[in-house]
Amino acid sequence: MKKLNYQDVNIIQKKTGHNGFFVTNQYTLQHTLFSGGQTRELTRECFERGHAVGVIAYDPWQDNIVLLEQFRIGAYIHINEQLTNEPKQLQSPWLLEIIAGIVEPGESQIAVAHREAEEEAGLKLLALESIGNFYSSPGGSSETTHLYCACVNSAGAGGIHGLEEEGEDIQVRVVSFAEAVQLLEEGELNNASAMIAMQWLMLHRDELRARWQYLE
Repeated sequence: MKKLNYQDVNIIQKKTGHNGFFVTNQYTLQHTLFSGGQTRELTRECFERGHAVGVIAYDPWQDNIVLLEQFRIGAYIHINEQLTNEPKQLQSPWLLEIIAGIVEPGESQIAVAHREAEEEAGLKLLALESIGNFYSSPGGSSETTHLYCACVNSAGAGGIHGLEEEGEDIQVRVVSFAEAVQLLEEGELNNASAMIAMQWLMLHRDELRARWQYLE
């Protein structure tokens, strides 16, 4: 069976629907079918917000993880619109997350990791291990996120961080590895970047502790 690729898509027309902080484009296209031939003309909308970097900050000496807690509009809207028997006041749009930020034009992913660690958590990254790249929601968005695991010293970490000019109000929380595993299992780490990064760390923690113990 033929492996389909980028060249098997024909963009017929592109229209911009919204062009603000985020961009939404509408595409008319055709693509090759697995069985051969072409699809009819299809219309697809794509939310284009750039690309992101996520960093799970791990302290191999204290076996701690540094997490962030902040308000997220998407979580609020989801809670507000969902129809469930669970009282909305028991749900929170303040999410536990890992360090993350958008890649600016001309900026490297590693530079983003260091910048966001300082801005969002007041942390210095001592080493970085690439976890991998994933599509956030490829059915309707072009965004990708590249995840890293960073070696940090969590001593003294905590407090309120973030850039006031960006409306950020971020509470930094230091939790043990065991607590982080429990948060994952109980559904408190409920965003993709945090879940993927945490599961990766669960697989590679012993290896990282052995490799990073002499960095300090």
